[in-house]
Order: sequence, then C-alpha cells, then structure tokens
Amino acid sequence: MIPQAPFRMWGRWFGVLVALSSCMRAVAACPESLAAVDAVPLVGYTELQTNLPGGRHANVRTMRAAVAKADGTGRRLVAQEMSKEPDTWTQFAGWSPDGAAAMIGVGWQSPENAKWEEENKRFRMDEGKWRLDTCLLDLASGRMMNVTAVDRVSHFNGGLFFLPGGRGLGFTPLIKGVSKPHVMDLDGRHKRDVSGKDSGFAYGYSASPDGKLICYHENYQLQVSGVDGSNKRHIKTGNPFNFAPTWSPDGKWLLFVSGEHYDCHPHIVRPDGAGQKKIADRGGYKGVVEFLDVPDFHGGSSDLPVWSADGQLVFFTARVEKTVELFQTTLDGRTTQLTTSAAGSLHYHPQPSLDGRWLVYGSMRDGVRNLFVMNLSDRTEKPITDLKPGLGAMWPHWQPRTVKPE
Repeated sequence: MIPQAPFRMWGRWFGVLVALSSCMRAVAACPESLAAVDAVPLVGYTELQTNLPGGRHANVRTMRAAVAKADGTGRRLVAQEMSKEPDTWTQFAGWSPDGAAAMIGVGWQSPENAKWEEENKRFRMDEGKWRLDTCLLDLASGRMMNVTAVDRVSHFNGGLFFLPGGRGLGFTPLIKGVSKPHVMDLDGRHKRDVSGKDSGFAYGYSASPDGKLICYHENYQLQVSGVDGSNKRHIKTGNPFNFAPTWSPDGKWLLFVSGEHYDCHPHIVRPDGAGQKKIADRGGYKGVVEFLDVPDFHGGSSDLPVWSADGQLVFFTARVEKTVELFQTTLDGRTTQLTTSAAGSLHYHPQPSLDGRWLVYGSMRDGVRNLFVMNLSDRTEKPITDLKPGLGAMWPHWQPRTVKPE
C-alpha cells in the first residue's frame, strides 16, 4: 500500500534531484478524457513472455519493468541495466507517494536451483540460489538506489513501501527462511525487525495512514501492532486462512481475504478486531490468476480486493460461469458487476486511480493478457497495452500525481 499524501523527503539521500520532473508536475484534477497529454498519468507494470518451455523460471526471467501513459502511449522499459546479468529480471513494484520514484524489484535465480524447483514443485530460496532486492529509480534522472542492499540483512527482500509522513520504509526480508516485517531509514540504513517475539512467517505488511500502526498476516493470521512492533495483537477471525490485510484510506478498517485456502472472500474488520464481516463472494474463484501459458508449480499470482480512493467501495474479481469479472461492493455488501465478457476471459489485479475516476486492470482475452483502463462513470474502457500471444502485462500501478487545488 502506497500512502497517498505527497512525500517530500526521499530526495535527501538520492542527491540533488532534478527539481520537479515532468512526471511530478502539478496538474489540475484528471479530465474526463485521457486524451489531454499533459494530464495523463503513468501506469507502471511488468511485461514478460508467457509460453516458453521449461516452466516458471524460463518465463519469469524475461520479466521487465515498464511504464506507459494511461491512454496507451509512451510505453518504455525502465531499469534495463539491472537485468543484464543472465537469469535476472525486473518487476515494477510501485511508486513513491509523490510519483517521482519507481520501486523496482530485481530478482535472480540460478538455473540449477530453478531446475530443482521444477522437479520438486516448490521454492528453495536459499542464499546463493536466489536473490531479490528492491530499488528506487528516479525517472527524471535515471538514478537508481538499492535500499535493501544497504546494511543488508537478507539476500531476499520484498514488499517495499513508504511509511507515512516520511518516517522511512517498510519491507519484508527473508531471515533464516522466515519472512519478517522490517523498517529502515529512507537511505536504507538502520534496518529493524518489528515482528515481535516468537514471530512466524509474515506477509502483506503495510502501515496505517497515520503511521501509528502496522498490519500483516503471520502464519495466515491477522496481526496489528505499533509501527515499531510494540503491542502486537492477533485479530481473530475464526478462519484458518487470512491473507494480505490493507488499511482503508481513513485507517478505520482492514480489508483482507478470509476463509479456507483457495476458498476465501473479501472481508473487513476494525483494527481492534471489532466489526468483522464478509462483504462479497468470489463465486468459486480461487483468487489466483495464472500469468503463464505453461505449467507453473506455484500456481500463479494472488488476485486481491482493493480499496477505492475514498474508501467507500472495494473492487474485486469473481467467477461468473466461464469468466472472471470485475466487481465493486459497498462496505455493507451491495455488489455491482462492472464487466461482462466473452467466455474464457478473465480480469485481474484491479487498481483505482487516486482521483477515483479510473480503474486499471489486467484482462486476458483470446488468450493474451493486456492492461486496460475503465472510466468508472460510464464503464467504457481503453487498452494500455497491445501485446501479442506469448507475451503478457501484469501488476499495474498508478503513478501518484501532485495536484494543485482548484
């Protein structure tokens, strides 16, 4: 989760940035047409090949971080120098809150380990066999900083996000085979474990909008604590599987999926554990989107519900007969279907724009995974990518924009 308030402090470690690049320009609220070039935000995403023989790693190593304007123009790959080493890939992972910096995951795996994983149908993320770091790329200058490599605590570091108010960064390194939430300063120094005593495997780590609390799931149970790990408490849902909690924009709710593994549905709960309720049903959809056209031992990518910009709605995907469609629901469970597609189509990874007018999402049609933008006022859509069979576009992220008051 990327805090929406403008963030002004990260440049202190990045050197002297170009004052304000074109991608940071203050603009008026986004117009109804995406054709006005100066007002079109960027969408960061990842392209990859999807049909190469050899399984997961053969295709994952082709991943490249990319950006394009939300009207489909201006597509370009970014951080290409980070993928020059064989068996290395880049993945677009998010933005700084002011939209000036892109978060780029840089991964590597040895071919020998990849072969072992395919044969054993499970990950083996040992040091020397795997590496994952998260870098910050200033789009204006092209400068890159690997913040997870500073005072390194792990060879595998994911889940980077900005703490609200310029307080630092959060991420989840793998420590002795266990993923634990950490915080660090903006320059990557002073990494601290905030998982608490006797903690288990944690994932889905994020901070409340006021920066006072964090949430995550640990061994598939919800946890909330102070941002320093203090006063940790288990939010009991009564379900064995609880996954990837995220804060509502006002900090009053947590959104997560809950139930059984592969039979879990959007739920909300107060940070103190009160008010838990199921708000939608995914209609038999497992909540995992396959991003390859060849067998994948891991089974794809989690497809999770997300908050609207004002926190009044939740967007999610659900099965309808032979399709997976986009939906929205109110917090009291009034659900609206947003798409109606041809049999065999599926939608995935919806992300609303920060002004609440647009929804970017992936859609597989005729066997190809491309990105689209929907105008939520009339539900018309426009493609961002136009990839051909054997290629796919995944994991879209809206660029935050600095906006002048009207």
